[in-house]
Amino acid sequence: MAEFAIVLPLVLVVLLTSVELVAVARMQLEVTQAAREGARQAATNVDPATAVEAVRSALPPDLSARARVSVSRPHRVGAQAEVRVRLPYRFASALFGGLAVELSARAVMRVEL
Repeated sequence: MAEFAIVLPLVLVVLLTSVELVAVARMQLEVTQAAREGARQAATNVDPATAVEAVRSALPPDLSARARVSVSRPHRVGAQAEVRVRLPYRFASALFGGLAVELSARAVMRVEL
């Protein structure tokens, strides 16, 4: 019984850490996919607002409001359109003491039109 009382908190800490890391990895994938969607729009559309809207629609509603999106699109065919997405994330577990990180992604595509 004493061993169980010692090991249980350690198992719970490892479990909570694993859940948090999976959540961060999932959000990073969502941010990366949203940046790609924005870059596709930036490559084919002159208006950068459409790229920003594509990024925001690719993210879940609770995340899209917090995301910071920047679009760089030259008006020359063949140049590179770049979309950057930054999303602040605060760990939910009190174990990390409210640690905050910034998830970011960058996608680049050649301008078509």
